[in-house]
Amino acid sequence: MTTNTTAYVLPTTRLDIDGLTPKIAKAMNGLERAAQDTTLEQPLRELVKLRVAQINGCVYCVDMHTRDAVAGGDFERRVSLVPVWREAPYFTPRERAAFQLAEAMTRLADSEVSQQVWAEAAAHFEEKELAELVWHIAIINTWTRIGATTRAWTLPADA
Repeated sequence: MTTNTTAYVLPTTRLDIDGLTPKIAKAMNGLERAAQDTTLEQPLRELVKLRVAQINGCVYCVDMHTRDAVAGGDFERRVSLVPVWREAPYFTPRERAAFQLAEAMTRLADSEVSQQVWAEAAAHFEEKELAELVWHIAIINTWTRIGATTRAWTLPADA
């Protein structure tokens, strides 16, 4: 029997962006708090945040939103299948439309948000909900891009 002796090295912080720019960090946290007053259901918000974090490669955000989704009552199986949501049968049409919009907004450098993607989202969300969804996607894109770039927030060593 062999044992795995691979030591995992946790990423270290590159830049203490919060400490160096506290006014901006405070404003960003205020934006996050304002976005919590929404008509969108919490499980959907967590899954969308998780998908954007996965795309942008923010390990801290992937970990946090995975844990938050499960703690909020979502099933581990669904959460683990978010990266392959197109093939997994566990997501509703509404969730699929949200994932599709989140991916399109996150990958704007590849192509614009198509009319088809927009129409699908609009078919599953009322106008106010759609506005809230766009804000949530924009906010998590900001957080994950900061996190992936600066590694300002790191995983706990107990992982």
